Amino acid sequence: MPPTVQPVRTCVFPVAGRGTRFLPATKASPKEMLSIVDKPLIQYAVEEALAAGATRLVFVTGSSKRAIEDHFDSAPELEAALEAQGKTQLLRELRAIVPASATCIYIRQPAPLGLGHAVLCARPVVGNAPFFVHLADDLIDAPVPCLKQMAMAHAEVGGSVLGVQTVERKDTDKYGIVAAEAVGERLSRVSKMVEKPKPDVAPSTLAVVGRYLLSGTVFDKLERVGRGAGGEIQLTDGIAALLGEEPVYAYAFEGQRYDCGSKLGYLEATVEYGLKHPELGDAFANILARLLAARLRRN
Repeated sequence: MPPTVQPVRTCVFPVAGRGTRFLPATKASPKEMLSIVDKPLIQYAVEEALAAGATRLVFVTGSSKRAIEDHFDSAPELEAALEAQGKTQLLRELRAIVPASATCIYIRQPAPLGLGHAVLCARPVVGNAPFFVHLADDLIDAPVPCLKQMAMAHAEVGGSVLGVQTVERKDTDKYGIVAAEAVGERLSRVSKMVEKPKPDVAPSTLAVVGRYLLSGTVFDKLERVGRGAGGEIQLTDGIAALLGEEPVYAYAFEGQRYDCGSKLGYLEATVEYGLKHPELGDAFANILARLLAARLRRN
């Protein structure tokens, strides 16, 4: 193990986006509070971070995001009502949303200046230690939580680690794309990183998909990069600036990713998680089968 490796204890959740693709559902409620079956996306994100060893949960928020704070706050009246009704299992689940060992910290992003700027807003809390960044609308279903897989890779090689998957070349302009040379079964060392390149100039089809384990040095880079694609401060540009000074790795995680920032991806995740729900799965499968059969008959 490299002597400079530190355990990662902080996770940053950039949740200041407006969620315009889900309007009007997100007019007054954050997109991160959209539920997959019975839990909001942001709770899946927090559970993944906790499983990876994070104990400080930093939410970079914007306007109309109070529901996120309320979700992770205590609810004495609701807890008392559940206890009085004998609903002990629901009470346990409610109290377990954030364990006592974890701390929630909320920081306001003053203007919508991009993902890099949102991450930079967390600097006073994170300091110079390595930290996770988790984008809640990228839901990843994995036997070992994605951030934990990345933390294990970090423990072996140090440096920054990016969660990646291969995408179709026609879709490279939707992602940060890396060029990387394999150094292990799932691990590659990044040599180049470009934000949303056109398919004909993309250095590869290896895309970063909402999971980062970053060196604290990235904050210095984000301070200097200025505005990039879309007139925003891009996290990709800050990471690219690290490449000449520190190792940055791409980790091809094991698991299924659902793009819950799109309506179809959100619906797909809802169906998949509904089918594997321990209480609802079989009944839900029967409903889907009946609806599909009826649709096929109509066609």
